[in-house]
Amino acid sequence: MHTDPNGESLQLRSLVKASGELELSLVPVAIPQPGPDEVLIRVEAAPLNPSDLGLLFGAADMTTAHGSGSDARPVVTARIPDGLMNSMAARVDVSMPVGNEGAGVVIATGASDEAKALLGKTVAAFGGAMYSQHRCVKAAQCLELPAGTTLAEGASCFVNPLTALGMIETMRNEGHTALGHTAAASNLGQMLNRLCLADGIGLVSVVRSTEQAELLRAQGAKHVCVSAAESFSRDLADAIAATGATLGFDAVGGGRLAGQLLAAMEAALMRSGGEYQRYGSTTHKQVYIYGSLDNGPTELRRNFGAAWGLGGWLLPIFLQKVGPEVAQRLRARVVAGLGTIFASRYTKVVSMAEALSLEEIATYGRRSTGAKYLVNPNK
Repeated sequence: MHTDPNGESLQLRSLVKASGELELSLVPVAIPQPGPDEVLIRVEAAPLNPSDLGLLFGAADMTTAHGSGSDARPVVTARIPDGLMNSMAARVDVSMPVGNEGAGVVIATGASDEAKALLGKTVAAFGGAMYSQHRCVKAAQCLELPAGTTLAEGASCFVNPLTALGMIETMRNEGHTALGHTAAASNLGQMLNRLCLADGIGLVSVVRSTEQAELLRAQGAKHVCVSAAESFSRDLADAIAATGATLGFDAVGGGRLAGQLLAAMEAALMRSGGEYQRYGSTTHKQVYIYGSLDNGPTELRRNFGAAWGLGGWLLPIFLQKVGPEVAQRLRARVVAGLGTIFASRYTKVVSMAEALSLEEIATYGRRSTGAKYLVNPNK
């Protein structure tokens, strides 16, 4: 089945200019024609995840943003601080589509049996460039959604669910039995909490405020620590001692949290007593930074002995490492739990043009707990 070759579609693009300016706009593109093993999706739901905002805004200072263009074709520009342009070198003057994942209806396919089987089906896809009215992807990149699943439910069935499952898989593969997680009141954090409760895994959740702590505790979380509390270091060590966590995932990146997780793990291990060790506990403690809510330097006080590791963790790299069989097993679990463990909740649905309004950018750009947006490119 083919679409009109002269048809036109809109796509949200992010452009870093050599002049040191970010430009966000809606760009008309030709509706793509699916190859033999591809499908064409009319995209109707795509979440604004923190990972999407990193590509969308780049290193721009969004407090300098101003709008132009029309209501239907808005343009947003913002300044990039001089000291941060070097980090944008690889994407200067390259107009980049945005949106890691989304869901929609397959309206055309290529000739392969795998592709044709999806015609007319509601699918989710993890293929990038999902803030587009139409998106052409490999049939193998699609996940057919069960009957009765809404597009909103299916839109977020890759990044957050597979990240949560990937954290658990990493924990097991590396010989840990419990874990800690920062920025834990996020959609992902709530998902991870439900997953750990279902699987009987000890989880230490680190949040910024008592309100966020109450939100998680109301959902059954047993070990929640507030980073703003004066007793945070002690509370964190107590929670880690109770769970035996020797692995942490940090969504913040900058600041002291990654080091505080390692220090609390060491403090909890040293409570068990035993012979004095000059270089601290011999149990390996590991923290992975997987987010950049704080783009500042990561601060380590080195008060956690010598058996430790700090590294980066990214979902696509994890999926490549574990291979297609494990990835398929994790995807099957996501499908089974879309309405329960892996359910996502949104505060607002916006069109692509609305997503480029300065008012909406100021809201979802704060990445606040409970303010998750869903983009409908065909709204």
